Amino acid sequence: MHVKKGDKVKVISGKDKGKSGVITHAFPKDNKVVIDGVAMAKRHLKGSAGKVGRIVERPRPIDASNVQKIEK
Repeated sequence: MHVKKGDKVKVISGKDKGKSGVITHAFPKDNKVVIDGVAMAKRHLKGSAGKVGRIVERPRPIDASNVQKIEK
């Protein structure tokens, strides 16, 4: 994999093309990375025992081939 955790990258393909951010997690076996603020997905949480249900946005992994490392 050509990128690692902490690298600043730019998304070069997909729905978030053009966005940039820092890699927070890397999964070399799956060739995927999680970038802060990119590829956000909504997760619906059900309320239980007095807690209120809510919708949370979380970053999802994207393929490492869809990102390009930005030189610092």
